[in-house]
Amino acid sequence: MNTQQQEDALQENIRRTASGQALKKIQVIVEEEQKKEALLGRVLHTFLLYGWVVLLFLGGIVAHLFGVI
Repeated sequence: MNTQQQEDALQENIRRTASGQALKKIQVIVEEEQKKEALLGRVLHTFLLYGWVVLLFLGGIVAHLFGVI
């Protein structure tokens, strides 16, 4: 019976170790995704912040080429 208890404890330790390693891998994946989303958010914010200026500039160039200005 003692051997069975030791084997059960060993199996439990193996499961805990495997679970811990899996959680660490999942955490790394989640952190990478969060970094990607944060970068995308900064890029979109920059486009929204400065995009209208670029559009006005391009509109001015096109207007100048067509002789409107």
